[in-house]
Amino acid sequence: MLLQESLLVTLVKLVDRIPMPAPSPRGRGRPPVYPDRLFLKALAIMMVRRLHKVNEFLAVLAEPTPEMHGLRGLLTDPQGRLPSRRTWERRLAAIPATLPAQIGCMGRHLIALLQPWADCARAAAIDSTVLRALGGVWHKKDREAGVVPHTSIDTEAHWTKSGWYGWVYGWKLHLVCTAARVWIPLAAELTPANAADNLLAPGLLQELPLELRFLLGDQHYRDPDLEQLCARSGCLVITPIGGAYPHTDDGVEVRRILHKTRSARFLRRDSMSSIAYSEELISDTISTTLQQQFPLTVGSSYTSDIGACLSGPFDESVCRF
Repeated sequence: MLLQESLLVTLVKLVDRIPMPAPSPRGRGRPPVYPDRLFLKALAIMMVRRLHKVNEFLAVLAEPTPEMHGLRGLLTDPQGRLPSRRTWERRLAAIPATLPAQIGCMGRHLIALLQPWADCARAAAIDSTVLRALGGVWHKKDREAGVVPHTSIDTEAHWTKSGWYGWVYGWKLHLVCTAARVWIPLAAELTPANAADNLLAPGLLQELPLELRFLLGDQHYRDPDLEQLCARSGCLVITPIGGAYPHTDDGVEVRRILHKTRSARFLRRDSMSSIAYSEELISDTISTTLQQQFPLTVGSSYTSDIGACLSGPFDESVCRF
């Protein structure tokens, strides 16, 4: 009887088909024995099985099951060797620094493959969300005194005040994705929670496709320096304006439609989106990239031009607003 391959094994095999960014110049010292792709496979296994430590990962990998036997075969080098525990720890700890370039490379590849902007404006949405740190919190008085009262405290995290969650000790996930019928992550970065959105945005812009023309963000991205940086590459940053509501300027209806598009991709956790949790974000991104569609309706005659930009073929002469 033929045994069906598990979904986890299939997922790990797909890592071999992921495009990799150009390797950075190697410094002095011994060259790496194991390829970076092998540790991306291990990361995928740890995320799916919710394994947070290397010893947990190795214990699961050693289980005498057909699934683990197949995975062990995918985690060896060309000579059939598995990395040691120390190598797993060291190389997995180095992955976060490489993920922004990896996500950007994958996003550009999917843009070329799926053509999400073929029948709509070339727009993307940018936003961030806070992630609570595991363990305890490091209060301000203890931080200033250099005292860590408990070993469970993540000392690299920081405090921020969210309009939705209140005071949070943890991290902040910055994300850019396409604002089109197909949701594709284009750039991502994880920082301590006190990092300012507008200051992190320029780093994300480096990974975005050159054909991007509109970047939709909230009021935290209303920054003249960011707008000038985007303008150099032919991209227009669209953010809410300040002041008391209701706004009565001519751009109200335009911004309303654009930010419905943006908000549909960054809904709060209590509604339907799981962006507030990094593991669920990645799994949802994979499942929705090829499935989800966002219908856009244009309600008023004033918004006819912007409606043509978002729902019809891209026309530079129409979309100059």
